[in-house]
Amino acid sequence: MKDVALTDDFALSAARAAIAAAISSARLIGRGDEKAADQAAVDAMRNALNAMPMRGRIVIGEGERDEAPMLFIGEKVGSGEGPEIDIALDPLEGTTLTAKAMPNALCVIAFAQRGGLLHAPDTYMEKLAIGPGYAEGVLDLDAPADENVKTLARAKGVKPEEIGVCVLDRPRHSGIIEALRGVGARVHLISDGDVAGVINTTKPETGIDLYVGQGGAPEGVLAAAALKCVGGQFQGRLVFRNDEERSRAERAGVDDFKKRYTLNDLASKDAVFVATGVTAGSLLDGVRFTNGCVRTHTLVMNSATRTVSELRVKQPV
Repeated sequence: MKDVALTDDFALSAARAAIAAAISSARLIGRGDEKAADQAAVDAMRNALNAMPMRGRIVIGEGERDEAPMLFIGEKVGSGEGPEIDIALDPLEGTTLTAKAMPNALCVIAFAQRGGLLHAPDTYMEKLAIGPGYAEGVLDLDAPADENVKTLARAKGVKPEEIGVCVLDRPRHSGIIEALRGVGARVHLISDGDVAGVINTTKPETGIDLYVGQGGAPEGVLAAAALKCVGGQFQGRLVFRNDEERSRAERAGVDDFKKRYTLNDLASKDAVFVATGVTAGSLLDGVRFTNGCVRTHTLVMNSATRTVSELRVKQPV
């Protein structure tokens, strides 16, 4: 049964929150101040969320209450009337990208009926993601990256050399990158922004078929919400570097540290996903200020109504 609360009108209202955050943070593109850019996005997004007719609760946000004055985990947002909604958000995914005027910075929000999004701890997560059109379970999180490329190539009916793989450019991924190139795959390295990296697997024009590697667990939930709207697949497992991260996971309700998470574990109910480009990237165009107007580009996806839309909005500054 579809969630009647997640209408397309609700999705458009949600898009306004991402757009407002993108416009505010875009004023700080290239200014070298990550904290100011993030705060601008937080302020604008929070104001827009509070105008929405819902009883919203942040399940993934800027951090715990003592670490984040606004949009913290557990914070209530919305008008106080309407459906109970859980919200995962990254007001500015790519603070460094914005501060340095680099591509692929986004403002990202996912919504689901209460209990529909995993409260993922702020730790790393091993991730494996593909877009729609493949048999369920075609890939294996525990298989080597090069073996998954070969498997995906067979499923797609192409050679491994025709498979594009997105990987965060980090020293921890050197072995994965070497294995991928060894099998002939095209490796697309990104400096930040793995939510966009995962979503790119759903868009053939990006040339990316597979996302692999470790990134933030909260971003994994956001990406899973997006994939749920278009039928992609996701596998993940939490990664802990120290006892503090294990304690953080326990506080978030995690009791199985070795659990392999599927897309439906992370986003168990219908979801609305919205993302607005801040800086231009492979997924979305960035905010542009021209002739007294501002132009934005937003992706809006709703699994409840099976709709995917791109909004290009022009409005006075």
